[in-house]
Amino acid sequence: MKTTILSFFFLLSGLFLSAQTANYWVKKADFIGSKRERAVSFSIGNYGYLATGVDTAEVVQKDLWQYDPLLDTWSQKADLQGSARRDAVGFSIGEKGYIAAGIDNNEALVGLKLKDLWQYDPSLNTWVQKADFPGAGGLGIYFATAFTIDSKGYICCGKKGPSVYSNELWEYKPSIDQWTQRSAFPGGVRYQLASFSIGNLAYVGLGTTQDIFKRDFWKYNPGTNTWSQIANLPGNERGSASAFVTGGRGFVCLGNDGGLLNDLWEYKPEVDAWFSRAPYGGSERKNAISFTVNERVFVGTGKGVSGKKASFYEYIPFNFLGTTNLETSLNFYPNPSSDKVKMTSIPSNVQSIELLSSDGKIMVQMNVNNQVDLILHVTDYPNGFYYINLYADEREMLSSHRIIIQHL
Repeated sequence: MKTTILSFFFLLSGLFLSAQTANYWVKKADFIGSKRERAVSFSIGNYGYLATGVDTAEVVQKDLWQYDPLLDTWSQKADLQGSARRDAVGFSIGEKGYIAAGIDNNEALVGLKLKDLWQYDPSLNTWVQKADFPGAGGLGIYFATAFTIDSKGYICCGKKGPSVYSNELWEYKPSIDQWTQRSAFPGGVRYQLASFSIGNLAYVGLGTTQDIFKRDFWKYNPGTNTWSQIANLPGNERGSASAFVTGGRGFVCLGNDGGLLNDLWEYKPEVDAWFSRAPYGGSERKNAISFTVNERVFVGTGKGVSGKKASFYEYIPFNFLGTTNLETSLNFYPNPSSDKVKMTSIPSNVQSIELLSSDGKIMVQMNVNNQVDLILHVTDYPNGFYYINLYADEREMLSSHRIIIQHL
């Protein structure tokens, strides 16, 4: 049985991992409608959709565009039948897309807040109006966030007017075209939030109230109608970020913290932790849209330093395979540790490991070289939580394990 000691000198020895085949961005076809920000998006089947928003002339729009990932092409579809709008919400349930709420003018003081809900049928390329959103006193809302769980749509928080915000959560059930109020968001009133759903749970956070940006995140369970706080985003507080899901992991990127951001963070619910990933492929921006089509992720448009954007990029993530691919004999001890952590019975399909700090910084990254047991020296690392990730190759993540470093 072989034992290898892992330390930083390996990073200088030529044995560390070289070019990655994952965790990068690829330029895609620009959006061919007018450059814009504050649009909405959803995905249905093999296509992604972008609608509404504000163009370079500061005019709000009501157009709908379909993106085909296989052909990397855009095509225009039927305009939204309701008012043109910005800062609306979009989501999909089954084979239908939905757009709701928003405001009908670029100038909020003269704009009309909207409460209408519209359903899009791609097979017919038609829109049908559904029950109005009843939240915010039935007076309309904008800058809310939306997500879908178990064939129901949800709208959370948002802006009611100048310096007036919401913490309400409303559930829409399309089978009966009815809204039901659910437990309020516990993080308080705010707008410009980000949200995503994984399985039967939703994750909602970030946003701002009068330019006080937030970094907290909360998990919502619709089965029990309860909220619980999860790990804060380690990066900057922000509003107007973009969020998406692929491979059972949630992601947050871009946004505004008083300046513009281009970072990307991955959330792994099994360890309740965030990890820093490759910065966005284009320039920093806010109010961009994102959609996932057959586990492929696309992010684009928005507003950057030079103005409205039309550029789009695809993110190529690590492929997380899950712990079922590992033998149950794999072990880490002692944990907590003050000087070293021993990894025993490493399965033969593990080709490399990395040690990350709780904020996603890679501390060690190297090949396993068919070793059965490994010793990781941690004497020089500060106290705290760390994560050991195991990979089948540069693209396929097998599992992530939390360890504690605690010096006496």
